[in-house]
This record gives sequence, structure tokens and C-alpha cells, in this order.
Amino acid sequence: MPVPWFLLSLALGRSPIVLSLERLVGPQDTTHCSPGLSCHLWDSDILCLPGDIVPAPGPVLAPTHLQTELVLRCRKETYCDLCVRVAVHLAVHASLQAQVVLSFQAYPTARCVLLEVQVPAALVQFGQSVGSVVYDCFEAALGSEVRIWSYTQPRYEKELNLTQQLPDCRGLEVRNSIPSCWALPWLNVSADGDNVHLVLNVSEEQHFGLSLYWNQVQGPPKPRWHKNLTGPQIITLNHTDLVPCLCIQVWPLEPDSVRTNICPFREDPRAHQNLWRAARLRLLTLQSWLLDAPCSLPAEAALCWQAPGGDPCQPLVPPLSWENVTVDKVLEFPLLKVHPNLCVQQVNSWEKLQLQECLWADSLGPLKDDVLLLETRGPQDNRSLCALEPSGCTSLPSKASTRAARLGEYLLQDLQSGQCLQLWDDDLGALWACPMDKYIHKRWALLWLACLLFAAALSLILLLKKDHAKGWLRLLKQDVRSGAAARGRAALLLYSADDSGFERLVGALASALCQLPLRVAVDLWSRREMSAQGPVAWFHAQRRQNLQEGGVVVLLFSPGAVALCSEWLQEGVSAPGAHGPHDAFRASLSCVLPDFLQGRAPGRYVGACFDRLLHPDSVPALFRTVPVFSLPSQLPDFLGALLQPRAPRPGRLQERAEQVSRALQPALDSYFHPPGTPAPGRGLGPGAGDGT
Repeated sequence: MPVPWFLLSLALGRSPIVLSLERLVGPQDTTHCSPGLSCHLWDSDILCLPGDIVPAPGPVLAPTHLQTELVLRCRKETYCDLCVRVAVHLAVHASLQAQVVLSFQAYPTARCVLLEVQVPAALVQFGQSVGSVVYDCFEAALGSEVRIWSYTQPRYEKELNLTQQLPDCRGLEVRNSIPSCWALPWLNVSADGDNVHLVLNVSEEQHFGLSLYWNQVQGPPKPRWHKNLTGPQIITLNHTDLVPCLCIQVWPLEPDSVRTNICPFREDPRAHQNLWRAARLRLLTLQSWLLDAPCSLPAEAALCWQAPGGDPCQPLVPPLSWENVTVDKVLEFPLLKVHPNLCVQQVNSWEKLQLQECLWADSLGPLKDDVLLLETRGPQDNRSLCALEPSGCTSLPSKASTRAARLGEYLLQDLQSGQCLQLWDDDLGALWACPMDKYIHKRWALLWLACLLFAAALSLILLLKKDHAKGWLRLLKQDVRSGAAARGRAALLLYSADDSGFERLVGALASALCQLPLRVAVDLWSRREMSAQGPVAWFHAQRRQNLQEGGVVVLLFSPGAVALCSEWLQEGVSAPGAHGPHDAFRASLSCVLPDFLQGRAPGRYVGACFDRLLHPDSVPALFRTVPVFSLPSQLPDFLGALLQPRAPRPGRLQERAEQVSRALQPALDSYFHPPGTPAPGRGLGPGAGDGT
């Protein structure tokens, strides 16, 4: 019977099939067949040229199934290599005049061998298996990925293929048999309270490398820490450093050593919590943004409307839709305009809210008391309008008792006259933001008019009772101050414009303080007025109004501000970059200094600086005659000073401090740890940052 041949090819691939670890003695490749078959291995390798599929001239011997087994090829009892044994099952599909070639590829080498198989005529049954041939064996590297093909030559049918990944030293009982595994550091991970220990059990004279990295689904791994170490080691990780994609690589410092990788925190609940805490939404342009996170996140995002007052952010789904989010991929919402009350909600695959940020609040100012109108468009040009409120969407016009319903007629007039800002528009509807300030101002105007009439009548009475005039005036003054306190204490924020990053940090602090009963004024939100009036005139007007209403002036110190104060006090030199066209801090010193020199500052002024940027002791001594707080570590005391004399109870004050801290934290992270750079002083092991 003619002798067919078959082709077997091995290349990089995945999916292991590990059966056993039999030992083969000797360096030579061999082959053997099922009973009744005869087979022979050619002495030398051949070229790996499979060729195209051609029609079979008749019955042919063809591979039908591949099977692999891992074995050890040993030259000595303790000197072995990992080897792949391949079994090919054969059947007669057509003429037996064919060749079958065996090909092997493994980076960085490639081999093709030729097997000759003889099939007795008595075993030939069309379409039935006639047995198998086994080849010993292809040597391969520990931990490598391989792919195996088998086909005839000439090739009459599509080739068979099988993909598998070989285990490393940890997956086999081979530490004493394979030389590359002799000195492999054995790694264990253990927990101790809030800490995690990486225990490496090696001999005292063994040198090895240890690397921690973030394994990325797309793109190369991101190194976090690397060091060459000696002897047994215990590396301690804080639980806050754990994320699901944190992996460990360890290897002996020897030529061609095996590197072992382990990612032990993929299912750790604390790691998943830390991942969401580290995630940040970053605004790129007015309408594009992305999600920064160490690892990939299965998440969706949608816009919501955040009204002042602390009510939950109301999702705008529908009319807008949820968007799938990919880490570090730029996303855009189909907005015509942006608004400070628009926020981004981030949820994971379990529909649990994990992250919410009002991306546009820092650039557009604090939340506004605007009403969001939702326009729905139906067939035949039918339109309906409703106003989004905490209780739901109130139809306009409506006889309900809500604020939007009472002002519904005025809101519709504003919409028709073009006074509302259109945020979104498509065939199904639109979103409009309509200002409410003027209606609130009208109500206050009527109230003040009534107060003036009452004051005029009271003055007439006082003329008749001069003896009691001073007492009545004192009571009236207290009533006016109480009214101002009910609207929130005024706070004027002064700072030195050291750089654009610091200005964004100041804007974030001002926006966070607006969530409290405070009326915050900062030059960032009044650039047009300042340009028209000039910095000196603008500050004098703001300071005068602030002090008349019993407000407070906050001096936010930075290195530039300290240098500028020292210059005025003739203790230093001018601060670079402190002479910008909108630098209200420099303009304010002309009247801030007299208040401090004459002892009028206590009760009117409060100082502050940011942790890690400036220590309170660096502030000139003259300005330390008033309290100087370090933020955010002393936020409760800082807020207590701002809210005097009506500071809330300690528990409530702590809640507000945590609220401001959460709103301020993304801006602090962006300023002190710009995206793409490791946080200074935060390592994952001993000597972090000293990688070799």
C-alpha cells in the first residue's frame, strides 16, 4: 500500500491541554504508530511549504484529530526540557497516493519534519479511522503559547489546528528537573488586616527581580514599581494600592530565566472599590471628556441635571441615552451648549451609581437656580413642555402647587422670547435652561419695598419718641443683618494667580463653598466687570459690600501670594507672574494691609492654604494674626470660621466638610498629580520610585 505523509505545525497561540509529565530519555526525536500501521521519521527537517488545496485523485489518508501531551525530555535525571508530544489520528478519505508533512514552529525557531505512514490494505475502510501516529517531540519554552496544525501534502483538505498554552514552573512538579526553574522565586500572597504581604521564599544568596504593573486590556502594561532584590523578602502593600489589574512579575536575575506573572486581585472586592475611587472624569473641551482609571471598567454614562439645594441629580434618560464608556477613550454628548448644572453620572454593569461629576461647574461657575424645560415632539408637529423638578416633570401650563407650575406662564413667555438657553435638540425633542433669578429678584424687591415703607412709618413714630430712637434703630439693624444671614454669609475669595492650574483649583474651591449657605465672590467669575472697572475699583467695591453685610474676606495663600506680601512688607522680592491683568490679589493689598496693621482684621479676615503646597508657618507673621487653615486637612475648622456666627452643630459641620472635600478632591488630584504621571511619594513597595 502506498505511503501517505502528514504535516504538523506548531506556532504561538493559547488554550492549554496538559495531560501528564512522562519522562523521555535521550535527545533524539522518535515516532510510533497504532498496531497494524508502520511509520518512519525522515532523518532531516524539510521546508515548511504547505501549498494550496488541490483536488484528490482518489482515496487519500488524511488527519482527522489532534491530541497533545506534555512530557519531559531528560538528558540526565535532573536536567530536562519541556516537550510537546503530538498524536495524529488518521482516516482514509480518498487515494493513498499522498504525502503528509509534520511542521513545527516555536519562537524564535521553526521546524518541519516528514513522517512516512504505511496502512495495510486490510485496515482500509472508507471514512473510518485506521489508527494514529505519535511524534516525540517538539521542545518548547515554559509558559509559551503554541498553535498546532496538521495537513497533507499535497493538501487535499483544510488543515486541522489546535491552540494551547504551556504552563510555567508553578504549574508543574518540575522545579528539581528543569534547570530554568531551579532558582525561581516562589511567591505567595497573604492578607494582614488592611495590608497585603507578598512573601518570596528564596535562599539568602538568590538575586531576583520584582515588578508591579497594571495589566491593560488594550496597549502595553503600565509599570508601577520595579526593584532588584536579594534573599527572602516580604513586600507590604497598602489595601488602597490594590486594583483588579495590579499584577506581579518575578524572575531570577540569571540569563534566559523564566518570568512568572500573577494577577491575584482580579476578584478582590476592595480592589474594585479602589478602582472606582481612583476613576476621574476629565473635561477636554466644552463638549468632550474621558474617563481616567488604572484598569478597564465595564460602565455606562449619562447626563443628569443637578439643581442647587442638595437634591439628587436627575438623569436625562430619556430623552438622552446611556453611552458605553471605555477608559481613556474620548466621548462626546450631543449638546448644543453646556451648563454648570449638567453633570455626568457613571454606573457599572450592575446599574449601581459609582461616580458623578459636574464637569462644567469649575469653568462656568457655581450651580444656577435655572429650570430645565423638556420639549417632546410628536407626530403632526404636536409639542408638549414640562419643567424638571425634584418631584418629577411638571407639565406646562399646570395648576399644580410646585414652583415651576406657579411660574409656568412666565417660563413659556421666556421660551418664546428667546431668553432660555437651548442645550440639546433632535427630531424627538429639545432641552432648554430658563433662568429664575429675575423672578426671585422681583419677590425680594417687593419685600424690600415693604420694608422701606415700614421703616418710613417707623421713623415718623421715632420722631415722636426720641428717647426710644436708639433702641428702635438697634433692633432694625439687627433685623437687617438677620435677613442677610438667612441668605447666606458673603465670602470674598482673594488669591494670587500663580498659574492656570492654581486658578482651576481656586475655581473648584469656590464652587464647592457655594454648596453651603455662603455667597461666594471671586474674580474668576467677574472678569468682565473687573476689566471694565479695573482690579482696584472692583476689589474696593466688593470689600465694602462684603463688610457692610457682615461677610468675611478669605486670603488664599500660595507661594506667589506669600512672595507678593513679602514684597509689600519689604521682606522679599516680587513674585513671578503676579502682575496679570486680572490679579485682584495685588490690587487688594493696598487696603488689606491697613486693616491688619491697625488691628481691624480679626473677625473680618480668614487665611487658608492647600496641604502640600504651602505650610501655614510660611505665611508672613502679620497675616497670622487671623486664623490660617490648611486645606483640606482643616476643613471643619475653616468652614466653622466662614459660617460664624451661625455655625452649625459639630456633627452637621463635619458632614458639610466631607461634602466640600469630595467636591474639591478631583481638582486637588489633577493639580498635584497630573494625569499620566505617578503620584510623588506614593509607592507600591519599599523604596517606591527608586526603580532600577
